[in-house]
Amino acid sequence: MAESTSGLRILLHQHQQDRVPTPISCHSERDRVLEIFRSAILKSGPPADFALETVQEAIKPQRQTVLVQDENQSLENALRTLLQELVSSAVQSGEVIMQFGQSIDDEESTQGQIPRLLDIVLYLCEKGHVEGGMIFQLLEDLTEMSTMRDCKEVFGYIESKQDILGKQELFGRGKLVMLRTCNQLLRRLSKANDVVFCGRILMFLAHFFPLSERSAVNIKGVFNTSNETKYEKDAPKGVSIDFNFYKTFWSLQEHFCNPASSMVAPIKWHKFSANLTVVLDTFDAQPLTDDDGNANNLDEEDAAAFSIKYLTSSKLMGLELKDPSFRRHVLVQCLILFDYLKAPGKNDEDGPSESMKEEIRSCEERVKKLLEMIPPKGKGFLQNIERILEREKNWVWWKRDGCPPFEKPPTEIKPGQVKKRRRILMGNKELHQLWMWADKNPNALDDPNRIKTPSIMEYWKPLAEDMDPKAGIEAEYHHKNNRVYCWKGLRFSARQDLEGFSRFNDFGIEGVIPPDLLPLEMRSKYQSKPAERSKRAKKEEAKDTTPPQEDSQFTNPAAEMDGGGIGGELEDSGVPMDADAVGASQSGAQTPEDNSKQSPAAELGQEAGQSEAEVEMDGDGETDTEAE
Repeated sequence: MAESTSGLRILLHQHQQDRVPTPISCHSERDRVLEIFRSAILKSGPPADFALETVQEAIKPQRQTVLVQDENQSLENALRTLLQELVSSAVQSGEVIMQFGQSIDDEESTQGQIPRLLDIVLYLCEKGHVEGGMIFQLLEDLTEMSTMRDCKEVFGYIESKQDILGKQELFGRGKLVMLRTCNQLLRRLSKANDVVFCGRILMFLAHFFPLSERSAVNIKGVFNTSNETKYEKDAPKGVSIDFNFYKTFWSLQEHFCNPASSMVAPIKWHKFSANLTVVLDTFDAQPLTDDDGNANNLDEEDAAAFSIKYLTSSKLMGLELKDPSFRRHVLVQCLILFDYLKAPGKNDEDGPSESMKEEIRSCEERVKKLLEMIPPKGKGFLQNIERILEREKNWVWWKRDGCPPFEKPPTEIKPGQVKKRRRILMGNKELHQLWMWADKNPNALDDPNRIKTPSIMEYWKPLAEDMDPKAGIEAEYHHKNNRVYCWKGLRFSARQDLEGFSRFNDFGIEGVIPPDLLPLEMRSKYQSKPAERSKRAKKEEAKDTTPPQEDSQFTNPAAEMDGGGIGGELEDSGVPMDADAVGASQSGAQTPEDNSKQSPAAELGQEAGQSEAEVEMDGDGETDTEAE
């Protein structure tokens, strides 16, 4: 087959010359073409066996035809007429249009006549025998002539041929027609009753068009202000609810419909903030129980195809406030609005003011707490919403950057060309980049702002706040569960607070926290007892109290000049000590029970006295010998 010139000529036979087009204009010629394709759709076997011969037979002269633009348009009109006749016959017979003319043979079930016709045209378009956009035009006509029940089967056929329709030679010809067809279907569908079908159409468009396709992107960020929520302005008779709250609640939808207006006019923002505070206070005052959550909880299968369009009647306000799904809808709308106001990439002039940011932050925290409290599975629901909003920021950045294409052309490697591998000095790519970065920035490692060790009070403050019962933080969210945080804290305490570090063996990581950070009622729990100190620490304290006595002995010049003075002082000092020891033994030795009842301070004092005596005996060993 030869190639077509400028998309206007499609060659049906090889080695042919251009000729004067033969239009199919008269009724007799059109009827002849229709009869040829009627017989073709009744044939068995794949379209590849007879599709090309059918087209060659429909166009005169036979087997020596180049289909030019006018003839291609005439053939398309004939096929659209045939499709309309088949749909009309199916409607009159009461059959489903995609199953019209289907017969059951002895061995296999054949297709209906309309899917058969579409298969033949799709094959001709795929192989380039006819213009590529013809199949898309037939599909658009078929959806317009079908009811919504039949459209589901028609769209099922479109989904089954998605790979062929998405080929480059067909996609360029019919992408706009397919987009128009899907949009028309979405307009005809009900957003409340046909949720699954709408989702199928949107998923098809997402797969059919490339990821960087700009036709479905709202570049300018225009809001659908026509989606107006109407509610009652005057209080009806016999309504027991607070009608002022009713109007306050539904007035929030005006701001959700057009969030940009809240930033342009500060008065509107203050009004929205005041109304939202009233609604959140009402939700706080009327919390939902687990029974309320289970009463309106649907099964997973039913929830997949279940969507709600809430009514705005004042008589239903009391029941709607008890519906967990209703509250979640409103609170998620608040999070979407806040996310838009904090959207990344905005200039300081376009973004909210500082006071407005503070109000947004406080309201957002309240909304998230309320979502956690709504049963069932409030925490899991909030985590999913936060994950979705976080991913949405990536698309916001992509739109702000002008929707750059994600697809990258493949790199072509010429025959015999070997891709050079970069030499890595430090074992892997990341370490090598870090090493090279340090060579280019030698002062970065010595930056005083980089090398900063936090104080103990500053580092342990988050864990101390977790331990405060008034904070109400659950144990699974405490900082003590973070191993890296605890490991760093122990290293800081070992360098800056050795006493606190020693409490780790007795009380765990919570005992390392400085007592000043803990609440008053919890300090006594983690206070270390003197009796539990090690023996080595006791001796060190005793040594600290000994030097003043030694200084008093060696600073007397008269005692240094008198050789016997030292011995005499030692004898004098030694006698009372021995006498005390003898007196203690004669006055009656204490029982072990008395020793256990002795206060820790007394024990510490005795051990300190013994340490002083040992120090004096060890330090003046020679003098004691002379005295003897």
